[in-house]
Amino acid sequence: MTNVAIAARLNRMPVGRVHRQVTAIIGISQFFDLFDIFLAGVLGTVLTKEFHIEGPTLSLLIGSAFLGMFLGAILLNGLADKIGRRRAILFVLLIYSVFTFISAFSTSVAFLIAARFLAGLGIGGLPPLADTYLSEMIPAKSRGRMIAWAYTLGFCAMPVEGFLARWLVPTNVGMAGWRWLFVIGSLGAIIVWLLQHHLPESPRWLESVGRVDEARAIVEDMEASVGSVGKSEEHASVSVEPRKVPLSTLFHAGFAKRTVMLWGFQILQTLGYYGFGTLAPIVLASKGITVTSSLTYVTLSFLGYPIGSLLSLPIIERVQRKWIIVGSALCMAVFGILFGMSRLPLWIIVFGFLYTLSSNIFSNAFHIFQAEIYPTAIRATAAGSAYSLSRLMSGLMPFILLPILKVHGATAMFSVVACAMVLIMVDVGALGPRTSGRALEEVNESLLADASSTGPSSSG
Repeated sequence: MTNVAIAARLNRMPVGRVHRQVTAIIGISQFFDLFDIFLAGVLGTVLTKEFHIEGPTLSLLIGSAFLGMFLGAILLNGLADKIGRRRAILFVLLIYSVFTFISAFSTSVAFLIAARFLAGLGIGGLPPLADTYLSEMIPAKSRGRMIAWAYTLGFCAMPVEGFLARWLVPTNVGMAGWRWLFVIGSLGAIIVWLLQHHLPESPRWLESVGRVDEARAIVEDMEASVGSVGKSEEHASVSVEPRKVPLSTLFHAGFAKRTVMLWGFQILQTLGYYGFGTLAPIVLASKGITVTSSLTYVTLSFLGYPIGSLLSLPIIERVQRKWIIVGSALCMAVFGILFGMSRLPLWIIVFGFLYTLSSNIFSNAFHIFQAEIYPTAIRATAAGSAYSLSRLMSGLMPFILLPILKVHGATAMFSVVACAMVLIMVDVGALGPRTSGRALEEVNESLLADASSTGPSSSG
């Protein structure tokens, strides 16, 4: 048994207790990460009044955490390829928890902007790192479904945050209600630290850095916990040789097309996904809707996040990930424009709900997809560097979309978003590889060998 490739042994396991544990723990960490990401958007109109800000300062407040995420996604995911997935996860949780807690005690807008930037370092590091870790721990045939379950748990943060904001913002118990939302958001790291002994290191990563005995020991524990293993699949019998893989591999033959596709996707998807989630309350305020009413409408719209994530479960392993991304991007383009045009509360809620529902089918598919298309040795670095572009664009997004909203209105703003979604459809549909149900080694290792032998692509 110990002579069988690590990947083969991982892929032929049935989903067992250890797989469900790591999925749940990553889901909990994602809950608080997503809770934190959307805080500035949910509280945008509240903080505008609290600190008497407007225009560029409001854009900077909303964008500060995203700019921190840009750096965090690059630096901390690169660190994960060196120190391991588990240690990196715990480190990023510590960073965002500390600075989110500090945000609760901001005395000025400058203080809050700085704290949100520093919290963003940890927030930006977690999603691609979580994608990488789960993709390496879960059997190929169940990879999409289990990662989707983790995100379903994580996306419950949005409606929970909306209901808490609706309840806490008008209160003042010891301190202003909005400050309590930051305190709540900081609790995630404490919970995950208490559960950390249930997070084993990735055997695939251990094998890729030559720590094969440790990898085998973890796999043996996993096999013992599931009680039985299935038959080894041919494509899963690939061994991963320990090797140093330079970052330039992203632009070598075979991977260059994937890199261009993913980088273009990450730059554009921000306008659609976070353009709604962080700016919806401000869009409603521009329509003359009060803070209290807008929080209610946004909360009901945010119910689409976990429901959309749940709806992705039946299709995530049946339909190619790339086509799920294309189809859901089309829905986001249509529902965004309809949301921007809506004036009546019923239609605002309906189209907001349909938008968030579509966006989380979209989100689940791309989070799984981005971790499947690069080899183990550079998986975290590759996913993190691509994801960092989305965080950079998220930081710039308020400076792009808010002026359009102010001058031309919500419909024009969502028309810009729709154009970005159409470009995503072309990008992923034309350049994205097929990954559903395939072992990570099947998708990547042969291309890595080709890249090592052929050198840089002339087109890359």
